Amino acid sequence: MKRVGIYLRVSTDSQTTLNQRLELEAVAKRSGWEIVGVYEDAGISGAKGRDKRPGFDRLLKDATARKVDMIAAWSVDRLGRSLQDLVGFLTELQALRCDLYLHQQALDTSTPSGRAMFQMLGVFAEFERGMIRERVNAGLARARARGVKLGRRPVKPAVEARIRALKAEGMGILKIGKTLSVGTSVVQRVLQPVAQLTPS
Repeated sequence: MKRVGIYLRVSTDSQTTLNQRLELEAVAKRSGWEIVGVYEDAGISGAKGRDKRPGFDRLLKDATARKVDMIAAWSVDRLGRSLQDLVGFLTELQALRCDLYLHQQALDTSTPSGRAMFQMLGVFAEFERGMIRERVNAGLARARARGVKLGRRPVKPAVEARIRALKAEGMGILKIGKTLSVGTSVVQRVLQPVAQLTPS
């Protein structure tokens, strides 16, 4: 009986992994697999590396420890968007003799054709990411052409002066932000030029 680790991921907090989980659990039951763990990354982009995806990292550690014989995921894009990362992931699994099942693509890497198809799907995932990036950049260009101002909002002179005054009084960045109801990034941005001019 194959020992399976189910991997679930959604990109935003408004999405849920429940449908992925129910479907993959049903597949495992039909196939006679033993589910030894469910690994989840909620609200995390597939473009993030392993160090930013705790569920994914824990899954690979369990695969390395030979706790799972197969990893089951909803789709190739749940694993990642970069072809390099996907191929590296598959290579690592092959070295561990751990198979991969992708439900949407009906893909099983225990076969040579399945391994070849996985690499092809990675190409398409990377292509899709490139297309999204191009659309975003095109949208920004159109906004600039219409005269829309992009980027950070300028800090009002009165707020800037108050930030500097409170800092001079010895107040910390977090407390300044709370006192003036502004983000700590705003406080840091105002104080940064001063910090750069301060001799070390």
